[in-house]
Amino acid sequence: MVELEDLKDFICRKFSENVGLQPEELFGQDLSLAEVITRSARLKNSVDLMEAFAKSSNALRKQYGLRVRLPALSLETRISQVVELFAQECRQGRAA
Repeated sequence: MVELEDLKDFICRKFSENVGLQPEELFGQDLSLAEVITRSARLKNSVDLMEAFAKSSNALRKQYGLRVRLPALSLETRISQVVELFAQECRQGRAA
């Protein structure tokens, strides 16, 4: 069984790849979702951000067989909170 910290690392890595930002910039500064959109050359708006979340969710499903669905989030939400939400969903997915 995969550890939760390994899942968090996987989520961080995949999301960084999907938005085109280095993990240190994205998570080290605990950017808000609005800041992620502003700094990413790949994201133009919140729809692009949602697609990046969906790609990360699909990677979790393919790699670990976990289905993750995130609630609607405000653009003021910090990326660390998003990772925690992903982790909570993973825990629930493993319990099901």
